[in-house]
Amino acid sequence: MADTRSQADASARTGASSRADTSGPYEDGRTGIRTFPFPVDLSVLGVGMQVGPMEAGRGWHLGEQIERVHRIDFHVVLLFRGGPAGHTPVRHMIDFDEYEAGDGEILWIRPGQVHRFSAAADYRGTALIMQPGFLPRATVEATGLYRYDLPPLLRPDPAQLTALEDSLAQLEREYVDTGTLPLSLHTAVLRHTLTAFLLRLAHLAAGAADTAHEQADSTFTRFRQAVEKGFATNHSVSAYADALGYSRRTLVRAVRAATGETPKGFIDKRVVLEAKRLLAHTDMPIGRIGAVVGFPDAANFSKFFTQHTGTTPVAFRAELR
Repeated sequence: MADTRSQADASARTGASSRADTSGPYEDGRTGIRTFPFPVDLSVLGVGMQVGPMEAGRGWHLGEQIERVHRIDFHVVLLFRGGPAGHTPVRHMIDFDEYEAGDGEILWIRPGQVHRFSAAADYRGTALIMQPGFLPRATVEATGLYRYDLPPLLRPDPAQLTALEDSLAQLEREYVDTGTLPLSLHTAVLRHTLTAFLLRLAHLAAGAADTAHEQADSTFTRFRQAVEKGFATNHSVSAYADALGYSRRTLVRAVRAATGETPKGFIDKRVVLEAKRLLAHTDMPIGRIGAVVGFPDAANFSKFFTQHTGTTPVAFRAELR
């Protein structure tokens, strides 16, 4: 069964309701940030993934100004290869951080993250994109598809890179092989092959963050998913604990073991990130931004933001304009 919970979480992150995947980019009515849906009409046989060379055209935004800040409501994995000698690493912004990705390195961008392509950069290598819900729930959990705490930039060692490239090449071969299997079996093979690649990628990502132990913590996993879905309206640790069926003490222990911070700190950090995104990349009034992230009173939002960032919303926006 498709992971409907994760798909709902991704929809909540982008502020999108049920949309046709064949539609073009749209402006998120809640945040005003341009969002690209998964381009299922450009997929081979309409399956929920695409894989191929970057330089062949980044299909989900052909003809669009992707050097502008935007969101995606699907997963993107970029494996950089093939640059000429002296090739300058690609600079790519993800959630206010600039990442430099060179030959043999990987960028993993998750649904709802604000990002921007570099206009001058030469993107070369292989791009993989995946639709939320394409993989079963067990695979989503095992591969950490919604682990927003893991680093976007991954640097595999030579052995890991070879294994990842072999796995990705096999996935691409299966993706374009439309003549040897009926559609149902073709899709099943793609899911299995994609899972094999993502398991390798997830192992690399968890090692890079030194947080592999978190994968076994289902309490924290459920809390993180609930926060991702509800942070804009729910800032209460007790409310999350009640909804998930845990005691407050159990939740505190799980979150502290996984992140080193309290559940309230985890929630507040997510709220601050969303507020920064909206302040930097939209022209929404500050009071409206406060309402979007759960503060109907503008003064309370300003106080909260200043307390957590050391600067006012007005000053933060001015620094970036």
